[in-house]
Amino acid sequence: MSIEPKTGSQRLVSADFFTPSYRIVGKIVVPSNGLMGLLNDINNSFAEIMDARLARLHMPTKLVDRYQAVKIVKSQLFAVCLARREDLGPQAVTRGGFTRVTEYPVRVATPIYDLSGTLEWSGRFDFSAIMVEGTRDFIPAYDSLLTAILIPALKVDSPAILFNRKHIDLLALKSHRIADE
Repeated sequence: MSIEPKTGSQRLVSADFFTPSYRIVGKIVVPSNGLMGLLNDINNSFAEIMDARLARLHMPTKLVDRYQAVKIVKSQLFAVCLARREDLGPQAVTRGGFTRVTEYPVRVATPIYDLSGTLEWSGRFDFSAIMVEGTRDFIPAYDSLLTAILIPALKVDSPAILFNRKHIDLLALKSHRIADE
């Protein structure tokens, strides 16, 4: 089985994929609109990770298994960590158009993961717009740190992370944090 892209407009992207129980390190074939375009494609609920290395979350450094390819259910992904910001896709896709954006340092919590990073959003920060407007479930955060809440050994620094808004418990602006007294 070859892991080469099928067409010239597709390319391989290396990433770490986080589900509720596994960390999967592998490569994924993405179209010209990048990983963000692939994961937010409402016409396909699945994705294929090639050269996949699996580790259980409670033992993040111990390799459990390795496969030529695994299929994943996109709705079960919590986050995808990338080595390069450019792998998300073109700027028009990641920002939702060519608009002026403001950077918002945030903390995002899910039942399993904690994420701190920077959201780029056009206009003022609007939690309800982030959570329910549009069709994209995966939202980019930049210069981020992903941590497993119950497994402190699992920490991933990444220039770009896509997190699934369907799994969010809370999203807080770091500028609203009350300093310890």
